Amino acid sequence: MASTADIAVIGGSGFYDLEGLRDARPLEVDTPFGATSSPILVGELHGKRVAFIARHGEGHRILPAEVPSRANLWALKHLGVRRVLAVSAVGSLQQQYHPLDAVVPDQLLDRTRGRAATYFGDGVVAHIGFADPFCDETREALAAASEAAGVTTHRGGTLVVIEGPAFSTRAESRLYQSWGAAVIGMTALPEAKLAREAELCYASICYVTDYDVWHDQEEDVGVELVVENMRRNIQHARDTVSRTIAALPIEGACACGDALNGAVITAPDAVPPATRQRLAFMLDRYWGVQ
Repeated sequence: MASTADIAVIGGSGFYDLEGLRDARPLEVDTPFGATSSPILVGELHGKRVAFIARHGEGHRILPAEVPSRANLWALKHLGVRRVLAVSAVGSLQQQYHPLDAVVPDQLLDRTRGRAATYFGDGVVAHIGFADPFCDETREALAAASEAAGVTTHRGGTLVVIEGPAFSTRAESRLYQSWGAAVIGMTALPEAKLAREAELCYASICYVTDYDVWHDQEEDVGVELVVENMRRNIQHARDTVSRTIAALPIEGACACGDALNGAVITAPDAVPPATRQRLAFMLDRYWGVQ
């Protein structure tokens, strides 16, 4: 099947549309994992086919733990996407990460509970490598574009992903700070894990909106503060994404596109037919078409 889109953008809090997308049309993609967060808007930007999805749905109706990440990533893969740029609002856990700064994290800490975090199971077992959860090539392009957009940008740092929807307790926030983590959010997982299983190049740019609740001299995080600072950074986010799309080659020189090579333990003939059909978009390249 010919690719419908090459690069995807997942918009987080405050980032609900993609400026400059030409000849855009909404697509409803049926997936084995239910509906996507929103219709997927597909158009052209800088000569590339680009898909956009609002992570929290139209009107911001979906809790972090309710985001249908399996459906979202499956749909993007089905459309032919190779790279995914994720945009998120986060809190700072260290003094040097100021509100309105951007962070392009290179590591994750998972503090979520019970989210559907894999495409596998139901008769098939796979263990992907996840030591470095973000695509380095895509990360570097995002960081360079953010700097070119005039934003104070931090390359690297650990993003702690909590369950939400409540913000952290003060004790939790100070614990994560003591671990040396850079920023805190609610949505990068299981998104990043699923992107790796789907062999997509995935990276996130995080916009700092607050100091969470560890800081004695700063206002505690709240919805009003998050929304206000994300609103102030939205044009920077759009500019950064646009520059990144212009600069990134569609084909990566990284290993993300072969993440399942050697990862699947289950023999093909032992996989239940329904499971194999559901995962054909990922596994047929290794097992062949039945």
